Amino acid sequence: MDKEKRWIKQIQMNASESAANELVSTYYKEIYAFSYKQTLDQELSLDLTQEIFISALQSIHTYDRKKASFRTWLYRLASNKIVDYYRSKSYRYTQMARQIDDYEIMDEVDMVISLEYKEDVEKVIAIVNQLESSSQQIIRLKLFGEYTLKEIAMMESIPLSTVKTRYYSSLKRIRTEMEERNGE
Repeated sequence: MDKEKRWIKQIQMNASESAANELVSTYYKEIYAFSYKQTLDQELSLDLTQEIFISALQSIHTYDRKKASFRTWLYRLASNKIVDYYRSKSYRYTQMARQIDDYEIMDEVDMVISLEYKEDVEKVIAIVNQLESSSQQIIRLKLFGEYTLKEIAMMESIPLSTVKTRYYSSLKRIRTEMEERNGE
C-alpha cells in the first residue's frame, strides 16, 4: 500500500498529524476487534486500542518495513500490549471486583447463551494468560488475530516447526484445562 508507506514516512520525518490520523483510521476497527475478541469488554477494548496506537505512534521510528509489514508490526505490538495488560495489577484487581451487575440484561435465553459464551471465552483467556509469553503470543495471533502458523513464524522470526509445537501443545493444555474446569 503506497499510501501507507507515505503516511509512515511523513510520521517518521515530520510527525505529521494528518498522516497519523489516516494510518490509525485505516487499522482502528481491526485492532479494536483483535482486542475485543480477547477481553469481551467494550470499554477495556477501546482503552487498549488507544494505548496500542499511542505506543505505535511513539515507536514508529523503530518500524522497519524490510523486516515486516506495518500490519504485522502493529499486531505484534498489540499482542504484547494485551499480554502486558493481563499481567498487570489492574487486571487482577478487576477480576476480584467483578460483579454480576456488569452483565447486560437481555431476554432470558439470550442472556444465558451470552453468559455461557462469555464464561467460556474468559476461561480460555485465563488459561492462555498462564502460558509462557512466547506461547501466549502464538495463541493470541492465531486465535484472535487469525494469522496462519506460517505468518506467525515469520513475524516471530522462529522456525515454523517451533510455532507448530508451541501452538499445538498450548491447544492441548487449553483443552485439558477446559475439560477439567467443565467437569467440576
